[in-house]
Amino acid sequence: MGSDGIFDILNCYEWMSFNVGPTLFRWIERSEPTLYAKILEGDALSLKRWGHGNAIAQIYHHAIMPLASKLDRDVEVAWAVADFESRFERKPEGMWLSETACNTDTLETLADHGITFTLLAPRQAAAIAGIDSDDWQEVNEFSINIKEPYLVELPSGKTISIFFYDGGVSQAVAYEGLLKNGDNFWNKIAGASAEGLLSIGTDGETYGHHVEFGEMALAHVLSQGIEKRDGISLLNYGAYLEQNPPKYKVRIHEDSSWSCIHGIERWRSDCGCCTGGHPNWNQQWRKPLREGLDAIKTLMDAHYFNHGEKIFKDAQAALIEYGGLLCGSVTEEVFFNHHFKVSKGSPDADFGWKLLSMQKWGLSAFASCGWFFDDLARLEPINNMGFALRAIELSKETGLIGLEEKFLSILGEAYSNEERYGSGADIWNNKIKPQSETPCSLISQALGRLYVETVLPHPGEEGRISWPGVSVLIKTNDSSIVTARGEAEIKWNLESEIKKYSWKWGRGERVLSGNMEVSLTGGQVEKYSLLEISWKKKQSISISWIQRVAKSAWQTQIMNTGCGPILFGGFEDYQTRHTLEPHWKKLWTGLVWSYLFSGDEVTDEFVEFAVAVGKEHPDLDYFIEQLNQQICSMLQSEIAFWGNLRGIIERAQRIHLPLDLWKMQNCYWDKVLIGERDPELAAILGFDL
Repeated sequence: MGSDGIFDILNCYEWMSFNVGPTLFRWIERSEPTLYAKILEGDALSLKRWGHGNAIAQIYHHAIMPLASKLDRDVEVAWAVADFESRFERKPEGMWLSETACNTDTLETLADHGITFTLLAPRQAAAIAGIDSDDWQEVNEFSINIKEPYLVELPSGKTISIFFYDGGVSQAVAYEGLLKNGDNFWNKIAGASAEGLLSIGTDGETYGHHVEFGEMALAHVLSQGIEKRDGISLLNYGAYLEQNPPKYKVRIHEDSSWSCIHGIERWRSDCGCCTGGHPNWNQQWRKPLREGLDAIKTLMDAHYFNHGEKIFKDAQAALIEYGGLLCGSVTEEVFFNHHFKVSKGSPDADFGWKLLSMQKWGLSAFASCGWFFDDLARLEPINNMGFALRAIELSKETGLIGLEEKFLSILGEAYSNEERYGSGADIWNNKIKPQSETPCSLISQALGRLYVETVLPHPGEEGRISWPGVSVLIKTNDSSIVTARGEAEIKWNLESEIKKYSWKWGRGERVLSGNMEVSLTGGQVEKYSLLEISWKKKQSISISWIQRVAKSAWQTQIMNTGCGPILFGGFEDYQTRHTLEPHWKKLWTGLVWSYLFSGDEVTDEFVEFAVAVGKEHPDLDYFIEQLNQQICSMLQSEIAFWGNLRGIIERAQRIHLPLDLWKMQNCYWDKVLIGERDPELAAILGFDL
């Protein structure tokens, strides 16, 4: 972008090497299809230009590979390869290791799956020798020549190539403000370039998220490379490796990484590496979290193979190739026919699907971010424990009991740095267990989603709500102002069993309130308060509602449904901006109006939002004028509902709205003159009668 506006748009993915994790890729594919198409196009164009694509695969769950078992290493790489092939329609040449965490076993796994190169930090190199020599010389991050690739000779006889990125330039890009000026960025690169390859390793969110407009600086630098300014040109790793085979071999430091100077201790001990800002905190919680998850995953693996051999033709092959099913490269039917040896739709078949799903969620619990930051109560460890919860639930459904008790016996030794959260066991019981889904909670949430999307089925109709892991079909039999009844079907993804229930919704006076009852097998009835959705499990409901209303841009829809303010949830710990904040801001007038006149309880965060946005809202004066008129009209009505009026004014004062009390005082005085009064309202309006 120039001073006169945009003069060119560059698809950066066409001109640089990149990797995207499968989890993020799924979200991009679903939520940003245009961006998704551009990423795929970028790789295809680079493949056409250089004979090698820019895209690099990434470890499936971003697990720290040296800390993973051999089974988990194989699964993580196999699933990553399958996901990559399903998107780019070619085999990956390279694979990015989470945090570049590496050891010989990890490189063996990559080579086993056909990966030809990976990227490491220069300090991970220990010694080098000529390609046909055994004269090894020790090196460090300053002495190794990072301008060329190196070969690692593995104990198995296989080999894999290593590229080392430039640590100094990478640091400057990420943390030293280099992205604030595109020319400065280019000059830094030009100064660091010499004969050979200059490689930079940075997080993708650096460009535009961590550094505003950083993507523009990146596009500028790439455009200079396209023009071969200063004799510098662009090429990806695969093409460079083909043109420049390694002349040297390298030995790496075992159990090393790019973000922990102690190797890989950041993901299992209180090594001192953290994000900072809390000098008195410790990370002693890392060890019990790691050991607890390792312990239950070991038991899950034994359980999987003990029962899997009776269900699958080859239990290990089924698990390794399950990644193809997850990414959609094979259908459920094809996968079943190829791997199952039990009859389709049988209890044994559903048992097998649950075993595979147990493994998926168990692996998800090892995402590296769970240990990276400063405290056990942060969102990242909470997510990992939430994944473990689902794996434990599935293990219990398949007959493996005691995993939760085993996990808590170890996790209980972990403590948050904030006393309010207590131990790992406290966090589990207070924050993780409430995430557990039941038939009643799922049906309640599905009804909530259908309600806010204004597609709640009428009698005789049905509607479906799907989440990434489960779908709920709602059928309504009869409905009235006070009660609704119907049936529901719950289907967990990649599980053959469909469970059927009947439900009854005793509607409350407030929006999304009342009590839900679901009839279970054996005559049991599960009860659930819909108000719990508003505070615990409303993320998808909130997002669905705000996206629909914001898209229509009709403030009246907020007033009609009346549920906007109660869907504005509290922040997760350490979250500083609300999800979809721009949409909420755009709908401020409707949200605040609904809050004032509905009387619904809202979070403190909603009050803070209403105050902060209201101070500078362009329509504030008009809004206040309309509000004053409405309150005065209510005061002048034949029957004045004093309690409602008190609530409206008190809520307006709570969010610091500058009401015109003079007009209201005169309207109230007219009521007093005809013998009607309310002492509490009088006090609010400033009277002393």
